[in-house]
Amino acid sequence: MTYKAADLNYHGENCGVHNWITDGGQSFYWHPDWLHIAEDETGLHSKHEIEVEKGGEITKGHAVHAILKRLNEMLSNDHA
Repeated sequence: MTYKAADLNYHGENCGVHNWITDGGQSFYWHPDWLHIAEDETGLHSKHEIEVEKGGEITKGHAVHAILKRLNEMLSNDHA
């Protein structure tokens, strides 16, 4: 199995923090000021850095890509 964007359920934005939840109940958070995705709404527990070109603006699309990369890395580690 490989995670795809359709596997993430977007739960909206609260105080600028966006939230996605997997069908398995795992939450990921992102704020436009953060350079990472996080496991908590405060952003203190970084889970994966967001890759963006130098000087580029980070978007929700970048956050989704980082979440999918993290989930798929976790899957591959579980099967290693």
